[in-house]
Amino acid sequence: MLFETLLAMVLGTVIYLFLTKKKEEVLPMGDGWWGKGQKPDAEEDETIHPFKVETSEADIIYLHRRLDEARYAEPLEDSYFHYGFNSTYLKKVVSYWRNHFNWKKQVEILNKFPQFKTKIEGIDVHFVHVKPSHLLEGQSAKPLLMVHGWPGSFYEFYKIIPLLTDPASHCLKGGHIFEIIAPSIPGYGFSEAPNKKGFDGVCAARVFYKLMRRLGFHEFYIQGGDWGSLIGTNLARIAPSHVKGLHLNFVALPSMRCKVLLSVLLGKYLPRLFGFKPKDVERLFPFMPKVLITLLMESGYFHIQATKPDTAGCGLNDSPMGLAAYILEKFSTWTDPSFQQLEDGGLEKKFSLDDLLTNVMIYWVSGCIVPSMRFYKENSGKSMKKHEKFPVHVPTGIASFPHEIIYIPQAWVQQKYVNIISFNYMPRGGHFAAFEEPELLAGDVVQFVEKVEKGNFAK
Repeated sequence: MLFETLLAMVLGTVIYLFLTKKKEEVLPMGDGWWGKGQKPDAEEDETIHPFKVETSEADIIYLHRRLDEARYAEPLEDSYFHYGFNSTYLKKVVSYWRNHFNWKKQVEILNKFPQFKTKIEGIDVHFVHVKPSHLLEGQSAKPLLMVHGWPGSFYEFYKIIPLLTDPASHCLKGGHIFEIIAPSIPGYGFSEAPNKKGFDGVCAARVFYKLMRRLGFHEFYIQGGDWGSLIGTNLARIAPSHVKGLHLNFVALPSMRCKVLLSVLLGKYLPRLFGFKPKDVERLFPFMPKVLITLLMESGYFHIQATKPDTAGCGLNDSPMGLAAYILEKFSTWTDPSFQQLEDGGLEKKFSLDDLLTNVMIYWVSGCIVPSMRFYKENSGKSMKKHEKFPVHVPTGIASFPHEIIYIPQAWVQQKYVNIISFNYMPRGGHFAAFEEPELLAGDVVQFVEKVEKGNFAK
């Protein structure tokens, strides 16, 4: 009898610890209210309304006047993009914006995909929702939530959407067709900005989870880079049973645990000990000091926006020229750091001015630059640390682009994402993968989903 009692106690303890551990690994979803004032007693209106981008002629006249009145500082000789956006080239961009850029035509392009708004937690959430134009009998589309970052917008996905919703017409192999949901992060684009402090990456994840459930999706895939990576990661943490797979083209620097620090010091000489592949050694060493310097040089904006976003944001919200310089500078160095050596920042090597200025115009006409910058403050400090202790168990795919701001090897990534089933080194491209290399990113998404659908991963 004593033996049976002890055995039952041991088994009970093991079961309790197992269940407790499993419960602790799911990030609490919580709830929130981001509308003005107190949350009303009445239930929230869950109606989904069609939306179209519209601006008035008065808005364009005002923009043109402000561009005509722009005041420039002369650049240093031979400074190129080392000091930020070169004002000699900025004059050319502003001249194109003022005299040749056709916003009405770009609005038509923006409105070619169905857009909607719905109220979630007290604020209007804007999203693009594109369904496949045709499906074969017995075929179903896979819902894919695509989340942008800063200083981007939902427009980043306009070139990749046709590839994923109609892959056969674009010679994309894999047999999977997607239904795309591309929202604007609250405070970005045409989503309403939170009216209260504390709206961080978990809150955004929860809002997008509610959006997907409101649209009728029980299971779905997620793709994201930049803030989209953080939001997608948190969504996978709070609702793992609803996320079939998480595909990222950016992962943040992991916490500097002892093993990570040792791998920085000794990884070049003992790569296998730290799980480094030849490609990891090639990209991390012997340039580790250069990598850290690059990270330091490219993170000044982060410190501003994570501490006093409203101060700098007020100036950008008032000046279209300043807004363009601040945003477009990132599309230079984050696309390829070597573009700093060019007077035009290499912007037109990868993008058209029409595409770049359309993204800037989304910030200008919506007046969202300040709330978009506040998102950095909300995600800094204790908020980020308490989320990072939760691992991600859903199947994860990583597309590692060579000109990303910082390279994170798989050995570091898998400390957080414990079920990586796809980690691919992309042949070219930088931070804005969907905008710059839509074909490459689409192909990697499809092969990742193929692995998930076939169950080709560790359970």
